[in-house]
Amino acid sequence: MYTVRLAEIGDAAELAKIRLQIDGETENLDREQGEGIIDEAGFREIIQVDTVAPTNLFLVAERAGELVGFSRCEGTDLKRSKHKVTFGVAVLKNHWGQGLGSELLRKSIHWADENEIRKITLTVLETNRKAIDIYTKFGFEIEGCLKADKKLSDGNYYDTYIMSRNTKAVEQPT
Repeated sequence: MYTVRLAEIGDAAELAKIRLQIDGETENLDREQGEGIIDEAGFREIIQVDTVAPTNLFLVAERAGELVGFSRCEGTDLKRSKHKVTFGVAVLKNHWGQGLGSELLRKSIHWADENEIRKITLTVLETNRKAIDIYTKFGFEIEGCLKADKKLSDGNYYDTYIMSRNTKAVEQPT
């Protein structure tokens, strides 16, 4: 059984640890393991900001008292863009396929609807078909494509899709 809840300052050390692990488990994210490290202090700062920022949401997922994933919506106070957030999600590989990413997304969409956030955007690698299918199920559409955006370990370049969802116009799947 998983629990999804708001991130707390006490999660910072474990978040730093699992983010590093997740980066080494998949090429679907922007970083390779060891790049762009956020340490415990960095996560503490992010959680502090997200706790008070009305356009930010930081969720964690835990099982048996241990963190196994997280998601984050980040917005801005700029008037012209205050209606939208960027969504990102990461789950430990041994917890893939259990609906956890969908639950983090579902809770983020609910939060957006409740907080007058009209648009959620994200980026996803073209090879991550499972994620694209899930996002589409939740009403996201491909709005753009960054050609040859990421070079993966096979030496080939792959496109990144920009996907968005207008939170007021689409019903959530059940």
